[in-house]
Amino acid sequence: MAIIGWVLVGIIIGVPLLGILFYNRLVGLNSQVKNAWRQIDVQLKRRHDLIPNLVEVVKDYMSYEQETLQKVIQARTQAVSAHSPEEAIAAEGVLGGALGKLFALMENYPDLKANENVARLMEELSATENKISFSRQFYNDSVMALNNSVQSFPSNIVAGMFGFREATYFEVPETETAVPKVDLR
Repeated sequence: MAIIGWVLVGIIIGVPLLGILFYNRLVGLNSQVKNAWRQIDVQLKRRHDLIPNLVEVVKDYMSYEQETLQKVIQARTQAVSAHSPEEAIAAEGVLGGALGKLFALMENYPDLKANENVARLMEELSATENKISFSRQFYNDSVMALNNSVQSFPSNIVAGMFGFREATYFEVPETETAVPKVDLR
């Protein structure tokens, strides 16, 4: 009888302690995902601040490309007004595609490429894009850790009891993963 009593005491004390440990781990992982998203947000804000300056500098050179410039500004406006990570991910995909078209068109303007302001803005934008890539990687690593914990037994029981949900990965849009066509004729 004494052994059964000790087993019951162990269960009564051990199960709540495990629940507390799983809960605290989920809270920590959830906070890490939020922090990782804020890091992306900081870099996206910088990107959004650079784009109008770039468009302003290149618009005089690219008088025949006003439609492309307008699409970049519209995509930026949508990205800035995104309220959730899911909306931001979609809007940033559109913005990335519009910027890609702008950069491709800029190659056709030698005077534009030689402009010191354009070169500086392009360098800043390129550095910001690299920071966004690193931030995306950290965010996705954090999402994976949270999602694994939310899905794994027995922490999934605690996650379900306290409303922890899986987070959304920051996926690269197909426009950015497509292999560019190179014509060397």
